[in-house]
Amino acid sequence: SWNRRTRSKLIMGIYEKYFLPKLLDCCCGLEGFQKKRAQVVPKAYGKVLEIGVGSGLNFDHYNFDKVNEIVGVDPAVSSVAIAKSRALKLDSNISFIEASAESIDLDPFSFDSVVVGYSLCTIPDPLLALSEVKRLLKNDGSLFFLEHGLAPEPNVQKWQHRIAPMWKKIAGGCNLNRNIEELISLSGFEFKDLKKKYIKGPKIASFQYYGEAVKT
Repeated sequence: SWNRRTRSKLIMGIYEKYFLPKLLDCCCGLEGFQKKRAQVVPKAYGKVLEIGVGSGLNFDHYNFDKVNEIVGVDPAVSSVAIAKSRALKLDSNISFIEASAESIDLDPFSFDSVVVGYSLCTIPDPLLALSEVKRLLKNDGSLFFLEHGLAPEPNVQKWQHRIAPMWKKIAGGCNLNRNIEELISLSGFEFKDLKKKYIKGPKIASFQYYGEAVKT
């Protein structure tokens, strides 16, 4: 029993370090997700904080005529390594902090924009992370978000809740059933723009929330 537990921990460790970052990069780079990035990310401006920068899939969508600096935050060292290699190909000012979004050692009111793209699903305490976003964002700044989460239909929600524990284990802590609209509202933001719709793919993982929010 102990040997089985040790073996399974070892296998999961190898999976999370070597295979999961590439798998997430591939899945989150699918056409439907990329279309949403193309609609939201170019709106970011000034000095930008990107929460859950992951493998840097948003980089190609920034409008660098409007963005003068990007600081990417993510605790997943293996994914950040991919992001760093992407950043090297861009003639832009991109730096990284390998840390949790719930506690970021930066001064308050430092950023004009915050971008959160397909990250709130994986952050262990999304409300705490959003309170950090609020602290770091200038009072007249904007939070640009694109996330998947809780679907509107009870039947789909039932399957999301049922599958969530297993999905979380194999998908890097991703929660299928978070109500993104509610999380952002509870964190002291109001929506300047909020759209909700399905993209192509299984309904349990393809209901999208995206738009812009400002501090109340």
